[in-house]
Amino acid sequence: MEAYLLNLVILISIYSILASTLNFIMGYAGIYSLAHAVFFGVGAYAGTYAAMHVNASIFISLPVAMVAGAVLSLILALPALRVRGEYFVAASLGLQVLAVTIFSEWKSVTGGIGGLVGIPPVNVAGLDIFKPGQFVFLTLAALVIVLIIINRLVHSSFGRSLRAIRDSESAAAAFGKNVPLIKTISVVISAALAAVAGVMYASYLSFINVESFKLDTSVLIMAMVIIGGTGTQAGPIVGAALLLLLPSLISYLDFLPQTEIGAIQQIIYGLGMALLMIYRPGGIIGRKKHSSAGKE
Repeated sequence: MEAYLLNLVILISIYSILASTLNFIMGYAGIYSLAHAVFFGVGAYAGTYAAMHVNASIFISLPVAMVAGAVLSLILALPALRVRGEYFVAASLGLQVLAVTIFSEWKSVTGGIGGLVGIPPVNVAGLDIFKPGQFVFLTLAALVIVLIIINRLVHSSFGRSLRAIRDSESAAAAFGKNVPLIKTISVVISAALAAVAGVMYASYLSFINVESFKLDTSVLIMAMVIIGGTGTQAGPIVGAALLLLLPSLISYLDFLPQTEIGAIQQIIYGLGMALLMIYRPGGIIGRKKHSSAGKE
């Protein structure tokens, strides 16, 4: 039971990093992306490649993964962020589909559909971290650091510029803001921090394949942000915890047919999001915080 609970905490921490980094561009800049699982995957594959072929030290695998995520995000951001709204969503969807194909076919790096096995445990200052009791502290520390970075950025002049762009790109440009540059930087930061989750995920499981980085994962991460509350610090964490705990809670309901658990989860996700959009459009954490964000 203890191992099961530790596993849940670790996964919630990893997905909280993903949801928080997506919320950074969704909630504060108004940039909606369906490619967040791509940066998650690139971080996982790049960090794994560094760990397996160079050194398993976190001080090597983590920077490699973050740089890889940041560089890939530029490929998406530079052309796509010169347009607005739905055009970026379409571009991110295209990147997601393309990346899944590359993950599946680039066997020398990603292992193809079969994935990569035998990933070495992450090494921190000479200590191999592989036991769940140890790894939970590593993922929680990574989450706290990511949240601190995002919090500092959100409450800086850069964060105020992001909120100005979210509220009105035209008005922000009229006040002298370099809108394309600010949006590009925000996407790069978001992607680099999302890659951190990829390193944690690959190191913890010791195995990764393309199934973890498909469109379903991008949609799940976006659902975590929306359900928890966009533009809030705690919202993505609440959303991640809820959506990861829900399958476990449903599995304990003996009267439900176990073969239909997956379908029941999808129904609950869809119904929950629909009800939130009607009765609490700001998410569980609420519109109150979101509506006051522009005054910060």
